[in-house]
Amino acid sequence: MAVVHDLLPLGESLERSYVVTVRGRLKFRVGSIVYVAFSHDETIMGFAFPKQERAVLVDNDPRFQLPAESDMRFHWVHGALPELDATEARELVVEAWRMVVPLKLSRAYDLEHPDGPGSGGSPDRREVRGPGP
Repeated sequence: MAVVHDLLPLGESLERSYVVTVRGRLKFRVGSIVYVAFSHDETIMGFAFPKQERAVLVDNDPRFQLPAESDMRFHWVHGALPELDATEARELVVEAWRMVVPLKLSRAYDLEHPDGPGSGGSPDRREVRGPGP
């Protein structure tokens, strides 16, 4: 089960990312762009997600829902935070962050965390992995 406090250190540590509170709701931003937001009761996590892929996600996994009709123009999906495990929630945060930062930052993150969010990174894996596309 994921909780907001598991994700706060990640939101603060990602390059150019910072945590804000807007009307009592926690949000992760890069500049003025919100890429993750939590409901007041911290049970729903809204996050940036590619529009063309969200219907498949929502249709195949009941833990995820589309945003309200008025917000369908945004690249956004809602997830039930208590139903996600902590690793999966961290991966969703990092993938949302990737949508709002330059590719060079995303690639640098991959080099530092070859095993994904929460890993310490290892120089041997970087050599095996090779350069990015």
